[in-house]
Amino acid sequence: MGPSRDRRVHKACGVRTRWHTVDDGEFFCPDCGGDRNYRRRTGRRRLVLLGLPVLPRGAEDPVVECTACRGHFAPGTLDHPTTAGLAAMLSEAVHTVALVVLAAGGAEARSVRETAVEVVHAAGFPECTEDQLTAHIGALDSGREVLAELELHDKLAPLASQLAVPGRESLLLGGARIALADGPYTGREREVLAAAGRLLELGAEDVDRLLAQARTPS
Repeated sequence: MGPSRDRRVHKACGVRTRWHTVDDGEFFCPDCGGDRNYRRRTGRRRLVLLGLPVLPRGAEDPVVECTACRGHFAPGTLDHPTTAGLAAMLSEAVHTVALVVLAAGGAEARSVRETAVEVVHAAGFPECTEDQLTAHIGALDSGREVLAELELHDKLAPLASQLAVPGRESLLLGGARIALADGPYTGREREVLAAAGRLLELGAEDVDRLLAQARTPS
């Protein structure tokens, strides 16, 4: 059998996959490097002869297909937040750190409230006011440490694997700025900031360094 006949046989016979879309949405495409639309797809392989499917050859592994670049990715890709989703998570984390630090003490000082508002505004909540922050503090007063820890865990733990070290450090520094707005750290403020550092997977030495750094005028 000559080379040209081999090519004709190869074209006439092969295995093809028929894909079926089960859902769609938006995700962060690793190849495109940005938010894109996706299709989550399942597939069945079939032996094709002369363009006609003749025998089933089993199922393909489910894939996530980018509608822009057509790349195929494992379903776990959808566990990563989109750019917009990550920004929202970060804003909520900063807001929570501000509230917990305020609840730890010093919320009665205007300088502390003003600094908290500045930090929260910079994180993506420009509409936030002092009144709105103080209205939320009642649920996180210093007598409810367990609730404060739970709030921190819910907002910070998911970010630990998503943010680079500088981003995690910046988040902690924002809380430290609020705590220092009315003077040196109190014991409770240090406890809250140390807890935030642990949830952000920052070492104890790094937390101490950052708390000392926040005391240094820029």
